[in-house]
Amino acid sequence: MNLMNIITKQLIEIIEWTDDSRDTLSYRWPDEDKEIKNGAQLIVRESQQVQFVSEGQFADLFGPGRHQLTTQNIPILSTLRGWKYGFNSPFKCDVYYINTRLFTGNKWGTSNPVMMRDKDFGVVRMRAFGTYDFRIVNPAKFLKEVAGTDQNFRIDEFADTMRSRIVSIFSEALAKAQVPVLDVAQRYSELGDALLQLINPAVTEKYGLEITSFLLENVSVPPEVEEAIDKRSSMSAIGNLNDYVKYQMGQAMANGGEGAAAATIPATMAMGFGMAQEMMKGMQQPAGGAATDPFSPAAAQAAQAAQAPAAGGGVQVLTPEQAAQVLGVTAQDVVAELESGALKGRKIGSAWRISQESLNEFLRG
Repeated sequence: MNLMNIITKQLIEIIEWTDDSRDTLSYRWPDEDKEIKNGAQLIVRESQQVQFVSEGQFADLFGPGRHQLTTQNIPILSTLRGWKYGFNSPFKCDVYYINTRLFTGNKWGTSNPVMMRDKDFGVVRMRAFGTYDFRIVNPAKFLKEVAGTDQNFRIDEFADTMRSRIVSIFSEALAKAQVPVLDVAQRYSELGDALLQLINPAVTEKYGLEITSFLLENVSVPPEVEEAIDKRSSMSAIGNLNDYVKYQMGQAMANGGEGAAAATIPATMAMGFGMAQEMMKGMQQPAGGAATDPFSPAAAQAAQAAQAPAAGGGVQVLTPEQAAQVLGVTAQDVVAELESGALKGRKIGSAWRISQESLNEFLRG
């Protein structure tokens, strides 16, 4: 082998890279201590960019196509090298291929709950996860801040950093948005689009990346909050408490047996209270002739003392617990109807009092 052949084999004439890994972000082309000759061919395929780095300084950037490396095609490198009149001798330079295709389906999620203030449930701990798509838009920034001089930089080397960055921005944005917990599930798409506008500037400036799609797939809350949400949904589904009680009675009576007997108990108690009310009309006038206020504390105490039908003959004023027994529901359901105004009552201090007349009117619908 003559000297010319030895020299020729030490010169790089064609630079190209084909990616078959599907997860490589950047690739430093191995020069094997060879030098690039004047007029060498640089091949850059679609979804690729090539960044030249000379002695630690970023030089020329090449997009897709076939490029002949001459002084005219590498003006920045020529300036760095001091080639005022063109170069004729071979040179060494680091060549980085940057994969600019879209990397899809990357997962993100909160490793710890995000604390946020909710108007319905107070301070709530939330977890969230989803996916995002991204691409490299600034090769120099990406190489400087992320890949460095890595020979073959893959996405799994950067996944944890990206996930932490996204979760941090997501947590801050969600807290500022003040979206109620009950509305989050209905606004996944809207939240994803809104958060994308906040996340993108941060990752582009820091890492030279662009997130093209940010999806919020699920938001979860602690079990106690889920239980509260379920209860609220149940109350909304029940709607009118009077109609619900009547429906339950009708269903049980149609089924027959013990269920029918149990279903008639609330109605029987309501009728008994109505009869007792008629019997007590003549007994409710005080000595002065003025009607006794059925919502007064004294009336409530008298009602509690006369709770046994045999002993007192009837109950004029009821507590929510007593009304719940009549209706066959929970005391919380009765309070909800009182607060909504469907069932008339009076609140004394922190306690509710319900007249039998109001309860009868509620049952009549």
